[in-house]
Amino acid sequence: MNRAAGATSADGTPTANTGPAAQPDQTAPGGGAQAAAVQAPRPSAARAKPRHYLLILSFVLWVIVPAALAGGYLYTIAKDQYASRVGFSVRTEEIGSAVELLGGITELSGSSSSDTDILFEYIQSQQMVRAINEEIPLRDVYARPGDPIFTLGEDARIEALWNYWQNMVSVFYDRGSGLIEVRVLAFEAEDAQRIASEIFDQSSQMINQLSTIARADAMRYAEEELTRSEDRLREARQQTTAFRNRTGIIDPQADIQNQMGVVNALQQRLAEALVERRQILDSNSSDPRLADIDRRVEAIRSQISSEKSQLAQSDSEAATAEGGEQSYSRLLEEFEALAADQEFAERAYLSARAARDAALAEAQRQSRYLASYVDPTLAETAEFPRRGVLLGMIFAFLLVTWTIGTMIFYSLRDRR
Repeated sequence: MNRAAGATSADGTPTANTGPAAQPDQTAPGGGAQAAAVQAPRPSAARAKPRHYLLILSFVLWVIVPAALAGGYLYTIAKDQYASRVGFSVRTEEIGSAVELLGGITELSGSSSSDTDILFEYIQSQQMVRAINEEIPLRDVYARPGDPIFTLGEDARIEALWNYWQNMVSVFYDRGSGLIEVRVLAFEAEDAQRIASEIFDQSSQMINQLSTIARADAMRYAEEELTRSEDRLREARQQTTAFRNRTGIIDPQADIQNQMGVVNALQQRLAEALVERRQILDSNSSDPRLADIDRRVEAIRSQISSEKSQLAQSDSEAATAEGGEQSYSRLLEEFEALAADQEFAERAYLSARAARDAALAEAQRQSRYLASYVDPTLAETAEFPRRGVLLGMIFAFLLVTWTIGTMIFYSLRDRR
């Protein structure tokens, strides 16, 4: 027998020899099969190590057990919640005046995005919670024993109630169309419908209040402007009256025009008399009418001088009344300035009065109101909590966190 063929390993497994003596006998029947069986290594059996058991145990404790507990809570302890939905939008109705109606340029209805934005925030505010709580005892509605997660709990302060309100009341707002839809959850279908109806009522009161405030603001601004215009006009008239009382002149410009008119008329008569005298003198120098014409010419000239002296005397008297510092022309300039101020004040007053009348008409013909396109619904089936969705989310979260933790553990282990 060949010695090399009988070599064995340390654990007793026969091993192949690479020497020539280890070549199988090709002539011997079955010799090649025996040699192949001897040469092929045997696979070693996989053995589970302690870290594998720890990995399985961590998966059970981190994923399976919490998911099972969450499922048990959701399906056995969590209370059913019913949903009530209400949809509405803010509308503005404008009824035009008779002229607008005849012209066909009236707008019957529209929406106000700013009012809708205010209403969207108001529904989610603490003020809305207080208003609803005064009508419906929310603490009694949302307090349910045995469910510490989905119910209100023992803390019934307004801050806790407002935080809980954010979970039970959802507001969906389409800014493009201005539509608002509110979904209210409660443990009883009737309670959810009552709260949804009260939200609509409180929202309607809010819109009416905004409309009233807008009308009051518009009227207040118009009234204030009208009052300022009246005061300005009254002051301008008082200054004009004080000027007339101080100078004794009603209208200096009219006085000057009257005096100048008299002077102009006398000068015209003087010219006519001189023309007549020239005609008589050319025809007959000894005509007795010349003496009468000369006396008339002298009288007219004397009257013209008297009128001019009166005008100069008026100027002097005005200067004396003002301490010698102002002349009649200065008084005329002052009077014209006062007249311009009074005219401007009158126009401003008329404009303010027209604006007040327009604001009053606008306030009377515009009306905001809340239009409901979905009345508060009464649920027949409990839609919430969505147990399957919540359980799936919990399981996915636990699985992801466990996977990340496992990867971190093996990464740290491989760095050693």
